[in-house]
Amino acid sequence: MTSIRALTGACAAVLASLCGFVAPGEAQTYPTRSITMIVPFAAGGPTDVIARIVTSHMAQTLGQSIIIENVVGAGGTTATTRAARATNDGYTLITGHMGTHAASVPLYPKLAYHPEKDFEPIALLAGTPILILARKDFPPKDLKEFVAYVKANAEKVNAAHAGVGSVSHVSCELLHSILDVKPVGVPFNGTGPAMNALVAGQVDYMCDQIVNAVPQINAGTIKAYAIATPERNPSLANVPTTAEAGLPTFQAQAWNAMFAPKGTSPTILASLNAAAAKALDDETVKKRLLELGSVIPGPVERTPEALAALVKSEIAKWTPVLKPAS
Repeated sequence: MTSIRALTGACAAVLASLCGFVAPGEAQTYPTRSITMIVPFAAGGPTDVIARIVTSHMAQTLGQSIIIENVVGAGGTTATTRAARATNDGYTLITGHMGTHAASVPLYPKLAYHPEKDFEPIALLAGTPILILARKDFPPKDLKEFVAYVKANAEKVNAAHAGVGSVSHVSCELLHSILDVKPVGVPFNGTGPAMNALVAGQVDYMCDQIVNAVPQINAGTIKAYAIATPERNPSLANVPTTAEAGLPTFQAQAWNAMFAPKGTSPTILASLNAAAAKALDDETVKKRLLELGSVIPGPVERTPEALAALVKSEIAKWTPVLKPAS
């Protein structure tokens, strides 16, 4: 009797393995090895920084290391395509954002993935307000002068970004559509390299996430004309809102979130969501994110259902803005 039970159990385990099912015992032990977190941009950019802060704490909760893998190219879509095609066993994830999981849809007609169809949402990690920034010696002194200057010199000035479809690209596309100008775009393999070029004075201006900008603004290496949110951010209290500075129609806030390939086990997704939520509730993690100007999502906002709704709404929001640029 014992040998028959053992054989039956062994057969069930083999069948589960062959068919891709996750047995209850297996789900309870996840993860049993390190997890790869793909970041679709170069190290040092806002997505990379947020991913490292949150996953460092998640690794403690899950009991396994989470290895950050930076994969650059095509405004983050190269890495996102790779993540969509990864094995859906919970060991390859991606930290995406408004660009990779929303703006990419209207910008890339032949996009190899669809954010809603090819990914399982795990959790929203942070909101990241957008700032209008410039090299420190850019002539305009404030946002009104910036608007006038860019309109008068649209063919001469240039705007740095992290590739077509990146947050820095699409947010400046929104700005340019409001101003009705088409300056030269200068793409980089990530916002980190783009920011380095801005600090070095090699490019004129950019629209960037606050996480990437706070250290440079505080150091005086770049200019900040305005933040594109209804209220000022505590980490940059002296930077006016776009409404205060004379351009109320430019409102933009990006976000970073965690996704898994489609078909990942609900049990695994629940474990990852719980670990992410625990990280966002940790005082040290919160302090680090807030110091960078991030907006930390509340319990309701960080559910998989809320993230799925956000992706859907963001695709609808950015499609009419970006479709003409594709």
